[in-house]
Order: sequence, then structure tokens, then C-alpha cells
Amino acid sequence: MTEAVQADLEAIYQFLGCRTPEAWIKSAMENLPILLIDHAQCEKKAASTAMSMMYRYVDKPELLAKMSKLAREELVHFDQVLKIMKQRNIDYGHLSAARYAGGLHQHIRKQDPGMLIDKLIIGAFVEARSCERFAALLPVLDDELAAFYRSLLKSEARHFRDYLKLADLYTEEPLVDRIQYFREVENYLIESGDTEFRFHSGILQ
Repeated sequence: MTEAVQADLEAIYQFLGCRTPEAWIKSAMENLPILLIDHAQCEKKAASTAMSMMYRYVDKPELLAKMSKLAREELVHFDQVLKIMKQRNIDYGHLSAARYAGGLHQHIRKQDPGMLIDKLIIGAFVEARSCERFAALLPVLDDELAAFYRSLLKSEARHFRDYLKLADLYTEEPLVDRIQYFREVENYLIESGDTEFRFHSGILQ
């Protein structure tokens, strides 16, 4: 792992406030097909989220540029996951959504500019957690998957920073309190018990 990626991870660890529990990593190894299927869905959803923001906020050129690039990259990652799944004879099918995204989005304010700021902060948390989980999985994955997830670390770390930069650009108030609010929500979703395994699930019970 390069020094630059390690520095990105240190920033992500500080931003998130908690690491992925070992129990989740154990569940990931026991549910590898589900991990890959849900990872593909997460990449597709990330692209969809970016496109949705582009449609809603057409008057914000900085957002349009960042989200356009992010959407394209996420769809490339989606294709890459599908390719790995095909090689492993894992069929891509529908999975019910994890509680993670819904648990974060239910706290979004109803009116702009607060709604936009909250969406951007949540985007930063989702990308940061994805990056942290890629790193957490590296020691236990087979060589092919470890190499793939290692390759995603740099782009996911950049996405996390892009969301925060946009939030800082468009905010009318300090971000620190709102970030801390969502940090506490996100930490609860990661560290508490969950009923089904997903890429962003909590601890499987």
C-alpha cells in the first residue's frame, strides 16, 4: 500500500470514528457471494445517487463536474465487480437493501440548503466506509479480490474528499456539528446488531 493511500486511510479512520468490527469481517468471509452481489449494487446505487444530484442541482457547476466523474467511475467499478462474479459463477440478482443507507437518509433535512449539505455529508460517509471496508478485507481475501479492492482504495478515498469539499463549498454554517451528528448515526449502524449481511451492514446476529 502506497504512502498516499495510507495517508488517505488515516484521514478516513479519523473521519469515521469507528472501524469495521471483526465480527463483520468474519461474516463477509462466510457470505462472499452476497458480499460481491451487494458490492455491485452499491456501485450502481452510488452512480444513481450522483446522477440524481446532477438532475436536482443543475445550477451548481462544481457539483455537476464532480458528480459526473464520480458516476462514470462507479459504473466502471460496477462492471468490474460483475466480471469477477462471472469468473466465479456468481449470478447477479436482486438483494434487499441494507438498513444502512435508509438509516442515514431518514435524518436528512427537508429543505435546501440543509438537504443538500446533509446529502453530501452522507455521501462522504458512504464512500469513506466503503474505503475502510475494502482495507479491512485485504488481509483475509484471496489474491485476486485483494488486488481488486486495493485498486479501489484511491478512487473511493477521492470520492469521500469530493463530497466533503462540495459540502464545505455550499454550506452556510460550520460543518463540524452536522458531521458529528451523522458520525454518531453511522457508527451506530456499523456497530449494532443486524438481521442480514450486506456490504454496509452492522454485526450479523
